[in-house]
Amino acid sequence: MSLKQLFVLLILASLFGSSFIFIKVAAPSLGPIFLIESRVFIAALFLIGYAFLLKQKIHLKNHWKEFLILGAINAAIPFVLIASAELYISASLAAIINSTTPMFSAIISILWLKEAKNIQMFYGIIIGCIGVVILVGWSPIHMNVEVIASIIAICLAALFYGLGGVYSKLTFHKTKSLELAIGQQVGASIVLMPFALFNLPNKLPSLTVTFSVLGLAVFSTGIAYLLYFYLIKNVGPTRTVSVTLLVPVFGIVWGVLFLNEHTNQSTYLGLAIIMTSIFFVSDVKGNLYAQSK
Repeated sequence: MSLKQLFVLLILASLFGSSFIFIKVAAPSLGPIFLIESRVFIAALFLIGYAFLLKQKIHLKNHWKEFLILGAINAAIPFVLIASAELYISASLAAIINSTTPMFSAIISILWLKEAKNIQMFYGIIIGCIGVVILVGWSPIHMNVEVIASIIAICLAALFYGLGGVYSKLTFHKTKSLELAIGQQVGASIVLMPFALFNLPNKLPSLTVTFSVLGLAVFSTGIAYLLYFYLIKNVGPTRTVSVTLLVPVFGIVWGVLFLNEHTNQSTYLGLAIIMTSIFFVSDVKGNLYAQSK
């Protein structure tokens, strides 16, 4: 991974990190399914408008089945699982559990793509997971049925993200990033629309909820997935989903700035450890050495 690609990874992490805050604000009012349908539908419109401004033709008909599958496993299902979980657990905890995605992706890549085992990459993932645990301190979580089910839901979402990353790498290796991002959101919207029609909110959303939905759709989805698929095509699925190790960091940053959440020493120690893990997973050192030769 080059320094440019690492910079894109950091921007992507900040956008994905903000999604947990937006979901936490909007999910109780709109419900998980209607919220996510709004998210992917608006994101699709935004990306189609962006393609129109760039005068780029988008061809979805030839791979409409594949886009439906991608939209389901890499957006609709994990998005709904996370939104449902955040009804009972905090946004930061959801982001932390979501950081297990690289482990699922690495395992799936080895089993499905037959990628060679990379000890350095696994060390980076393990270090990153330790970092996110330290990041939130050691405060006990009150366990009940809803919390346990929510934790399982986030783990399943991480599994689907891992599957989605590998599936997109295998199926859409010749597809442009913009077309891929549009296809995923359109596919997810089609999959969720029948369910959303039976889960309409009881009242109009507040201004805060409305802005949260727009931020979730445009920034955390539309723009984010343009960057996501760019990285998938250029650095591969395993290294791309290492972005989830940084998501809790930005989730806490946004929480401090916009929700007045407090930080402690474990926050900064966890941040340092996670940055170290990204160094290992992304193999920045190796790429810098290769570029210098």
